[in-house]
Amino acid sequence: MQGRRHARVRELLKRELSAILLREFPPGQNGLLAVNEVVVAGDLKRATAYIGIVGTAEQRQSAPALLKEHRLRLQALLGHAVALKFTPELRFVIDDAIVRGNRVLEILDDLEKTLPPEVP
Repeated sequence: MQGRRHARVRELLKRELSAILLREFPPGQNGLLAVNEVVVAGDLKRATAYIGIVGTAEQRQSAPALLKEHRLRLQALLGHAVALKFTPELRFVIDDAIVRGNRVLEILDDLEKTLPPEVP
């Protein structure tokens, strides 16, 4: 069972990685890269970051390659930003929760438009 330390490390990595991504990849050219969650291995040597992408379809398609290409540099920047014995080896997973959430909202709006008005 992971305790308070793991929770604190996850939140620290999430906050610092978010700041690094915002600084290194401005939203205008790559879309907005947001860290939705960070999962840390039990030994704190590996971390999986779930990244949400807000932008055009092209930006969402190019983001995984961009993150893979710059993974080592992002890992080094994260190592300088946090004080841990080991810098976790980063792995990025694209999280489409934002897209799915927007789709659910669109469906709810469509349903609301098709329902007859309520009678008082």
